[in-house]
Amino acid sequence: MKKLLALFVSAFFILSLVGCSNEVVVKKTYNGVKTYYEMSDGTWMYDGQTYQYRLEISGKMPNAAVHSTFVYLSNIEEISFEQAYKAAGLSSDIKDYFSAEEAVLVEIK
Repeated sequence: MKKLLALFVSAFFILSLVGCSNEVVVKKTYNGVKTYYEMSDGTWMYDGQTYQYRLEISGKMPNAAVHSTFVYLSNIEEISFEQAYKAAGLSSDIKDYFSAEEAVLVEIK
C-alpha cells in the first residue's frame, strides 16, 4: 500500500512539473506599428485574432530610393511585395486590402 501511495505521489509531482495543460500562452511580445504576440503553439496573435504566419516581405516600390520591408501576420501562406505595399495603405482600391481574418500589417521596417 505504501509503494502504491509513493508511486501515486511521484506520478503527481512528475506530471505537475511536465505540465498537462494544452493552454496557449504568450511566448513573446512585439511592438511595431501594432503590438502583437508570438504564442506558445507557434501561432501569432493581434487584437484577439490568431494567424498562422508572420511574413517579412521585402522589396523596392516603384520609384523608391530604398527597399522596404512590411511585416504581416497572415493566414495566407504567401503575400507578394506588390500586395504588401498596396495593402499597407498605398492603394485607393478597396480590393487591394486584406480582411482582418486574412492578414494584418504589424510592422514597417
